Amino acid sequence: MKSFEKISQQTKASSEEVVNLGKKKKYDPHSFSKKTNIVMNILLALFAFLCIFPFVYVIIISLSSEQSLAMHGYRVIPQEWSLDAYRYLWMMRSQLLRAYGITIFITVVGTLLSVAMISMYSYAISRKQFIYRRQFTFLVFFTMLFSGGMVPFYIVMTQFLGLKNSIWALILPLAVNAFYIIIMRTFFQRSVPEAIIESARIDGAGEFRIFLTIVLPLAIPGIATIALFSTLAYWNDWFNALLFIDDPNLIPLQSLLMRIENNLDFIAQNAHIGAQSESLMASIPQDSAQMAIVVIATLPIALTYPFFQKYFVRGLTIGGVKE
Repeated sequence: MKSFEKISQQTKASSEEVVNLGKKKKYDPHSFSKKTNIVMNILLALFAFLCIFPFVYVIIISLSSEQSLAMHGYRVIPQEWSLDAYRYLWMMRSQLLRAYGITIFITVVGTLLSVAMISMYSYAISRKQFIYRRQFTFLVFFTMLFSGGMVPFYIVMTQFLGLKNSIWALILPLAVNAFYIIIMRTFFQRSVPEAIIESARIDGAGEFRIFLTIVLPLAIPGIATIALFSTLAYWNDWFNALLFIDDPNLIPLQSLLMRIENNLDFIAQNAHIGAQSESLMASIPQDSAQMAIVVIATLPIALTYPFFQKYFVRGLTIGGVKE
């Protein structure tokens, strides 16, 4: 009887060991321990704070009074809050709204045009059936290494294409980017299986229909990444407006803000010339106005980033692999 109880206890202990072994957590080399996870979260939170704080600081300075900045300097919590900088910019609201409209137009149209041209070009050179793909790929690499220079660029845009004081002078120069073509070519090679394209051809689909109905839906992360890059390039561009635009009705936002800031600097440097300049300078919130210019130029495009973020990491990771 005792031997039977001993055997049953040994059997029960063995079964508990088997259950414990079944519940034992599997080793995962990509997971962190609890302490390491806490430390990593703290470090990432500090890094995120360091990235966000400069822009928050700019907003705080733009909301500080000019007298407070002159007496106490830049502070995280200013002595006196003020909206004088934004009131000063609001007096130029007609120019600013027109410049906003020009910038939004060239950003939307330019991004659509850029995405269309880059995706079609990169898809063509990514297919092995295209017999001239090496020649067209060489053209892309060549333009990445060498450029014609500013003077030939200006002559082509103004003398041959006649785009002086034209809205297309702000769109066409940024429509095609060689680096983006390389990213999208790699993305198409890695994300679009050749078997799907062959199946579509067997079913009778043409190349353009295959590109629109099969390839583009599979390449949404890469296209979103390129669209974000193009949007930022068009929104922040001021140099093409400086070269080609003299018409005040076609000046984009960034160029207008640069001219406003240059005028503020000019008045500040020449305030000693006359009493009228000194009184004008005293009525303008110079430092806070410059920060307000940064805010109204950066905030709209910063708000669009969350809509692209979920595609951005995947698209850049896959497209950035050299193969």
